[in-house]
Amino acid sequence: MATDPTDPIAPELLGHATLEPSGRFEAGSYASFTLTYTAGYYGIDDSGSLRICFRFAADQSRPQFDDPQALGYTTISASNQAVLEYRYDPKGNVRPWDRTIYIKVVHGFLREGDSITVRFGDQSQGSPGMRLQTFCEETYEFRVLVDPIATYTYQPLPEQPTIAIVPGPAEHWQAVLPTLRRKGEEFRLCLKAEDAWGNPSDQADSRLELRADNIGNLPESVDFEAGRFALEIGGLVAAGPGDCTVEVLQDGQVVAVSNPLRVVEATELLPYWGDLHGQSEETIGSNSARDYFAFARDRAFVDVVGHQGNDFQITRELWAELEGLTAEFNQPGRFVTLPGYEWSGNTGLGGDRNIYFTSEGQQIRRSSHALIEDHSDLDTDCATAGELFAALVADERGALAFAHCGGRYADVALAHDGRVERSMEIHSSWGSFEWLFEDALREGHRVGIVANSDGHKGRPGASYPGASQFGAIGGLTCLMLPELSREAVFHCLRARRHYATTGCRMHLSVTAEFDGGTLYDDDPALGETGSRTATSAAMGDIVTVSEGEVVLRVEAVGSAPIERIEVFNGLDLIETFRPYGPDDLGARIRVMWEGAAYRGRFRQVIWNGRATFPGNSITATRPINFFNRDKTLRQEDGNLVWQALTTGNRGGFDAWLAEPDSGMLVLETAPISFRLALDEVGFEDRVFALDGPLPRHIRVFRLPERNRHRTVAFEWRLSRPHAGDNPLYVRVTHEDGHLAWSSPIYVIK
Repeated sequence: MATDPTDPIAPELLGHATLEPSGRFEAGSYASFTLTYTAGYYGIDDSGSLRICFRFAADQSRPQFDDPQALGYTTISASNQAVLEYRYDPKGNVRPWDRTIYIKVVHGFLREGDSITVRFGDQSQGSPGMRLQTFCEETYEFRVLVDPIATYTYQPLPEQPTIAIVPGPAEHWQAVLPTLRRKGEEFRLCLKAEDAWGNPSDQADSRLELRADNIGNLPESVDFEAGRFALEIGGLVAAGPGDCTVEVLQDGQVVAVSNPLRVVEATELLPYWGDLHGQSEETIGSNSARDYFAFARDRAFVDVVGHQGNDFQITRELWAELEGLTAEFNQPGRFVTLPGYEWSGNTGLGGDRNIYFTSEGQQIRRSSHALIEDHSDLDTDCATAGELFAALVADERGALAFAHCGGRYADVALAHDGRVERSMEIHSSWGSFEWLFEDALREGHRVGIVANSDGHKGRPGASYPGASQFGAIGGLTCLMLPELSREAVFHCLRARRHYATTGCRMHLSVTAEFDGGTLYDDDPALGETGSRTATSAAMGDIVTVSEGEVVLRVEAVGSAPIERIEVFNGLDLIETFRPYGPDDLGARIRVMWEGAAYRGRFRQVIWNGRATFPGNSITATRPINFFNRDKTLRQEDGNLVWQALTTGNRGGFDAWLAEPDSGMLVLETAPISFRLALDEVGFEDRVFALDGPLPRHIRVFRLPERNRHRTVAFEWRLSRPHAGDNPLYVRVTHEDGHLAWSSPIYVIK
């Protein structure tokens, strides 16, 4: 049979692969699989090879070939005793199938019918097996690619071995309320059970009791039946103004408490929660785009969602499919979808941007066609962020952009256009990136703050890091809207009328009051805009004041007790408000590490370490932001030992001491180590920092034995605004480690 080795081989001649066992397996469980590749017509020639690939987002245990008793032990052999060379490379193939076992025939060859057997998680010599990925996927694929003629040209088998990864038993419950509603206005309570890895579980079979004050029509109990992933209870109303939560009880024990709901007599705007950034399996994520939208609506209970696939993977056909889905799922008043994509330009050309359109049918302008074979529309590409912004401005139908940091980070000094780019995404599953917003402030850009998941695991709105190097829970953006519609969402985003959290749902109000000023309809630096006289401003507003002080009013109702609220004027931290005083402190100390090593992909800081307390002892501990279940905090012989990482975000622990002030804290990590007398740990932070372009530090301070302050309100007075912009905003730190940021009010003197 004659053939040109550069031409693709007919798929039926490539051979086939089988996988044993097959079926359904629990997310994060341990298993052993035997994959057998049987060679096709050409066999595999001397120096030919196989690749067995997994998706980028997959976080199963890493294959290893050296320790037969350790996790992930993998063995590989040929049926005809051909000598094989093999290795694992997490970037060994074309994305999104980049986690790769490479198997090369180095001595001998395979004929048709010969086979190569790969035993993943080979348990025959004591290995616990292969730990499966921690998130669900109906078609988890062992993708086999073959180079039978040794040309280094790989083709996928026509049929790929797959299994289904399903949720495990229910381990904890979630209860979700809106965060602000008017008195007498109907709302819903959403309930779900999650397994150990945060997957909604269909294995709960329980009668749940519901308990709340000030909520009418709430049933005393509900049945959550096996096979159900979520339960919505509608028609609820609040009897009067105030703050309320719902307690969920199982067998008389409280198993969940909802986020807080603030009820008011009247308000023009209501908060709606969104995750505007994530991907599905059509690009670099997992699970289908249809599943993505359905999960956001039905299992994460968000109100607004965007799908942001990498542009250089979005073909014309996929773009049409995605726009069809956003149109199908968009339901004003119930669930809003935003058409869009991720402009994935190289860092040196501007870095990643999220692009959103007001409607379907608009032109996608890619950064490149790197993974698209059809080059017929190359003329629509925009290779730099500057070209992108110019094209979006020229299209009068309207578009918005966020700058973000994932793999490539946005360079807002190199390129920015305030007519399009309205906000900075400063938190996602990839970590926290306050430096991105600070970059914008240094450049004089007037932007808002958003947080989203940038999730790749098919869980928009409820994105957990699993067992990979993702270091954080995905964020959420709270949008202040007069109604739930695309038009209202776009007006809100243009006005920066929103705040961001690291995944919690809380009520946050930040307003400014002044004797008199000019409130602008849009940024006057961008051109002529309407204005009006005003004496107050809200998040996102731009206002000019002449004389007199500016009073900032802050009110927060936390999803957990509030540790502190920090007030910023641009880059300057000007006030820290704690809801307790020095006299309230007890025997609890808090140690928090924070930071990133680098702006790009390899930003992880490893904080593995140990803390000892000579002259004192620990009575209790609590981990903070240990999201990754592989990373633990444990006591050993009266000391604390942990594995932890950050990617710009924060983690740490609380330790309750037998004696409040006796002895020492001796802390050792690879980045930072120190000794500190415990009687020097008090109300203010003791900070141990490394020099570098990004913050890396450890803070130590003392807390009350129990902090009961979930509601905090205060005023702060800016008596002398400095010349130019005064971007006033707050950062709220919850005791459980969650953060929230308000978008700034830009006060111009």
